[in-house]
Amino acid sequence: MLIPFILWYVIFQYKPMAGLQIAFKDYSLFKGIAESPWVGFENFIRFFESEYFIRTLTNTALISLYGLVFGFPAPILLALLINEVKNKVFKNTVQTLTYLPHFISVVVITGIITNMLAPTNGLVNILIDKLGGEKTYFLTESEYFRTIFTSMNIWKDVGFNAIIYLAAMAGINPALYEAAKMDGANRWRQMSHVTLPGILPTIIILFLIQIGAFLEVGYEAIILLYQPSTYETADVINTYVYRAGLQGGEYEIGAAAGLFNSIVGLILVVTANKLSKKFTENSLW
Repeated sequence: MLIPFILWYVIFQYKPMAGLQIAFKDYSLFKGIAESPWVGFENFIRFFESEYFIRTLTNTALISLYGLVFGFPAPILLALLINEVKNKVFKNTVQTLTYLPHFISVVVITGIITNMLAPTNGLVNILIDKLGGEKTYFLTESEYFRTIFTSMNIWKDVGFNAIIYLAAMAGINPALYEAAKMDGANRWRQMSHVTLPGILPTIIILFLIQIGAFLEVGYEAIILLYQPSTYETADVINTYVYRAGLQGGEYEIGAAAGLFNSIVGLILVVTANKLSKKFTENSLW
């Protein structure tokens, strides 16, 4: 039963790693990978010295930080709230409505956001106009991009991610809640002293996984949302890889930037895992 999954990883995850040598070559599409001459770390130096390096690295880090600070706690809070609801019909309705956006294509999601923020007939601008404010084309204003992108991701994934925490809560021994009630604990204290400690290992594992993908910002949605006027705050490493590698034909620069992204992610997850193992005794390995 494991064979199909092993084959998938070998064919689509491990075999393509051979192409990483493009990052160390003066790659020519006509010569191919094997015949292209080696140039060592020249492509990395070009990437580090380019005018886009600091901008893309800063934007990637800030957008990821927004996701950690605001996006990571959101499903935990939602799961805690849903867990406290006793009405099963209302509980199931809320769960369904919150996790449905996860299954909608990112193209459709960005289309919805674009229409909602449209400068003339967008719902947000209509409300602003009714309240006496001035309509704004938010998607062309660089200072709004990170907030829009983070909010969109929270709305899209909060319900689906909450399922993991709800499953962890279902595994908590009910006797712990009964003991807390006998000791006079109210609902708030039961949540803080029983529920949260019970799902803490799950929270830490998912946090470590997200740390490992700190620089892996979802570039598909960014490409669909950003414009040249918002490059200042929206351009990340993966969008630079897309423009330089696929649109500009500089495959070696794109490969170097992508490899740098992966190495930083590996260092972050190993470091975070060691710290977590040292201070909380919970870790990925």
